[in-house]
Amino acid sequence: MNTQTKRSRTVTWADPFEILKAAAGRSGLDVLRDVFENRLPPPPIAVTMGFTGVHVEEGRAVFEGEPAEYLYNPIGVVHGGFAMALLDSAMGCAVHSTLAAGDRYTTLEVKTN
Repeated sequence: MNTQTKRSRTVTWADPFEILKAAAGRSGLDVLRDVFENRLPPPPIAVTMGFTGVHVEEGRAVFEGEPAEYLYNPIGVVHGGFAMALLDSAMGCAVHSTLAAGDRYTTLEVKTN
């Protein structure tokens, strides 16, 4: 029987389609500025994993994240997926900041060892 103290965490996020609707007819950089400056809600992945976009300009995006206990793996360290999600978000937003209205991107492959 497991006698450890249980912990819980509640995550609340906005409808991600708010960003999509707001993006219509706007460049990637304009939309990202609104997200990074809290005029639009952050995407659910950022809320779920506990990271935030702090600066965006054309071709560059800066994120910060707080490694927390809920991100630990079985050996008691932050799971590598946290760092990869943070990196993927920064790289993706850097690319997105260069796109014209209506253009989209996706990560096809990212790898960690």
